[in-house]
Amino acid sequence: MRLSEDNVRVALEIIGRYPRPRSATIPLLHLAQQQDGYVTNEAMAHIGELVGATSAEVLGTATFYEMFKFEPVGKYLVNICGTMSCALLGSEELMHHAEHTLGIKAGSTTADGLFTLEHAECQAACTEAPTLQVNYRYRFRVTNETFDQLIEDLRAGRLADEIPAHGTVAKIRQRIPADKGVGAVPPESVTAPPSWMPAAEAAK
Repeated sequence: MRLSEDNVRVALEIIGRYPRPRSATIPLLHLAQQQDGYVTNEAMAHIGELVGATSAEVLGTATFYEMFKFEPVGKYLVNICGTMSCALLGSEELMHHAEHTLGIKAGSTTADGLFTLEHAECQAACTEAPTLQVNYRYRFRVTNETFDQLIEDLRAGRLADEIPAHGTVAKIRQRIPADKGVGAVPPESVTAPPSWMPAAEAAK
């Protein structure tokens, strides 16, 4: 899907924060993923139109980041870290347990569309190993038992306030009134040093 009418309005607001429209590419990719749960080809083409880039350029940006998905995933994307600290503290065994609990192999989605299970590289919480993320929300020192409870709670909807559906980066969208913006301008239009720089420093 292309961006909805409501999301086009949000996209134009986001673009307006930047001196160059292309600078808004990543926030618009997040917007597209929030809309559909993943980034569609149509959305990438639409984003390209909005920021003045080709679909290939938008795709090239998006594919650099693991967080963007390009095909449907479950409502809950479960990433289990497998890097050194987590591996030493049982992440491989946890992954096997997760596969058994969910009835799928890593890289797959459950038949009901609720869960996608994936391996992850370091999640930067090595002192809390083994770790996992659900839609990029952390769970620390995960055991087989706490994993099963997590899945049960997600199925029952008990964590809806804490873990939104995949693609939702934040539950509250940033709004910047026009009179509160930084007044960003294209670099070639800048004719004076930044207001925060002391005059003596600017004169050097």
